[in-house]
Amino acid sequence: MSFLIDTHAFLWWVLADPTLSSKAKAAIDDGNAARYISSVTAFEIANKLRLGKLEFAREIVENFDTVLREANFLTLDVTPSHALLAGRLPGDHKDPFDRLLAAQASLDALVLISADGAFDGFDIDRLG
Repeated sequence: MSFLIDTHAFLWWVLADPTLSSKAKAAIDDGNAARYISSVTAFEIANKLRLGKLEFAREIVENFDTVLREANFLTLDVTPSHALLAGRLPGDHKDPFDRLLAAQASLDALVLISADGAFDGFDIDRLG
């Protein structure tokens, strides 16, 4: 199975936060699965750190590539196709980070690991 890990799930996993569900943790820990971190996640974390909303993530931002490499995560860049779909997705959900992750999950046939039920309006597979 192939997974795209939402930003909060990634942070919870890195920080061993018990908020991450046991199903999500097991999927992220599964070294046999393809586990993707989007460039959207890097942007979202760095942007929120800059805005003072994620000060606890400073070390993660400063060592982002190392964290990904040590966890054997794959990276997923945003393509024009992802961006176009994100802009066209139906619904009132306005968060551009979420819209891009939903588009990537849809186009790349990935199960999104996220506790955010707002993704359910995007017709993608989600593991909470």
